[in-house]
Amino acid sequence: MITPMKKYTFLVMASRYEHFLEQIREAGVVHITLKASGLADDEDLQSAFAEKEQLEHIIKQGAPDQLIHEKTEVEDKIQSTRREAERMAVWGDFDTQQLQALQQAGYTLYYYTCASSKWNEEWGVRVADERGKTYFVSMQPVEDDAVTEEQLNAKSSGDLYQDIDALNGLLVAAQARIEAWQLAHLEEMQAQLADVNRRIDWKKVTLSSDSMAEGALKLVEGFCPVEHTAALDATLATLDCYYESEDPQPEDATPIQLKNNWFTKLFECLTGMYGLPNYGEFDPTPILGPFFLLFFSLCIGDAGYGLLLILIGYLIHRDKLKIAMFEGMGPIIMALGVGSTVIGYMMGGFFGINLYEAAWFPESAKAVMFNNLGNHGKIGEYDVMMVLALIIGIVHICLAMTVKAICYTRRFGFKQTVSTWGWLVLILGGLIVGVLAMTHVLDQEVTKLALITIGAVSALGIFIFNTPGRNPLINIGAGLWDTYGMATGILGDVLSYIRLYALGLAGGMLGMAFNQLGEMVLGTTPNVGTWIGFIVIVTFGHVLNLLMACLGAFVHPLRLTFVEYFKNAGYEGSGKQYQPFKK
Repeated sequence: MITPMKKYTFLVMASRYEHFLEQIREAGVVHITLKASGLADDEDLQSAFAEKEQLEHIIKQGAPDQLIHEKTEVEDKIQSTRREAERMAVWGDFDTQQLQALQQAGYTLYYYTCASSKWNEEWGVRVADERGKTYFVSMQPVEDDAVTEEQLNAKSSGDLYQDIDALNGLLVAAQARIEAWQLAHLEEMQAQLADVNRRIDWKKVTLSSDSMAEGALKLVEGFCPVEHTAALDATLATLDCYYESEDPQPEDATPIQLKNNWFTKLFECLTGMYGLPNYGEFDPTPILGPFFLLFFSLCIGDAGYGLLLILIGYLIHRDKLKIAMFEGMGPIIMALGVGSTVIGYMMGGFFGINLYEAAWFPESAKAVMFNNLGNHGKIGEYDVMMVLALIIGIVHICLAMTVKAICYTRRFGFKQTVSTWGWLVLILGGLIVGVLAMTHVLDQEVTKLALITIGAVSALGIFIFNTPGRNPLINIGAGLWDTYGMATGILGDVLSYIRLYALGLAGGMLGMAFNQLGEMVLGTTPNVGTWIGFIVIVTFGHVLNLLMACLGAFVHPLRLTFVEYFKNAGYEGSGKQYQPFKK
């Protein structure tokens, strides 16, 4: 949910303004409304921004530019020397001093390459054949279009590799200097950065006030969570200022603070990836969380992989496994692992093994599997998982449309959302009546009457009253255009959910294929070698399959949420994070 806010307007004597800000910062609960005007013209602020950028640059790379440059130079030299050593390896480990002696005695050696198919014994002495080329040495120039002259390095390949060993020593020394600098200065630099950030925050707040009464007064606005207003009012009572508090208006840039339970809070990071809600919108996280967990689990479709995710998430949470990109995400990985284990078991998958078809798996344990639904996993001619994916899509989109109707009514009033309600009545009402008719809860006459009523009510909302006060003919035209968009959009949106079925099926089949490859290597008379081959293939295959499955299970459910759900829910997601002015 979105934390309720109060809007505050402060009027302070200019001479007491800095003292007022110090007390507000001490309270640490007021989000000051910052203004862009005047920030670019303030020299102190721009200087602080430049200092911040420099400090962040040094901290990010871990050392000053000079030390990093020294290390980079050595690394580049090692790479270029290694390439040269590899190039020279084909010419053998020759004696450089002997070549110089031949040169001084008046003998000149020429080094050439040519395609092996073009090689002529008369050209010189062949040194090596490699990758379709012949390398040879001649005592005299060879003039032939098939020949290319080579320039040898003054050092042999062996000498160059010795140079690399020496350069590696320099690299170790350069890295040691960087680590010594970090030990001596990194904490100090981080403290300086924190101080600069405080200065920037202070300066931005001081520049965000409006001067009144010829500069004698300062006017500034801010927002405070309702739960902290009592403490803030008590602090303000001790200050020499005038203030007013009121509920935020739609035109206000009210900051957003999300407040959810422990489970929903796990998925707030996903909401933040799209954008926080506006203050007048709804927090999508309580709906996003359970559905994303369900979608992810369906895409994984394997209880064994779910157990691995639980283990990985636990190790990350306990700092036993350190992966930078997953830092702090241990709990959500464990939650996704639990969901994948439960749904994977219901789908009958366990490391590519189909538990439903396994003779050794107890029949009683198969009772909750999806394959028991319908006619042995079939509904008509279709796989039960495909039908379930479509049903989930219909439910998800209908839920989005319901949320949109309710939230738009709350924000804009019922008159402005008649069309939205018309579509909701048509789609949701039609589905409910259709299900009741197919299950024989409603007879034919009642079903007919209900559908006529739903059609008439929804038609009035969609075509006649979609925009109150406008010409009815224009409303009808707008309704027809809206109908075209809905008819083409809703069908495509629902079909998008088949990907949940397809990804789960693909992952299960790939896992099964790796198992079969392992069994082929193991053979009917296994020995130590075949067992090693079996373990290598199965381990590599399932690790690869898990990685690909997790990637698909993250991207596609996120797309179903960000595109299909948010579009039908009318979610904007352009809110600004609540950032209180505090120490």
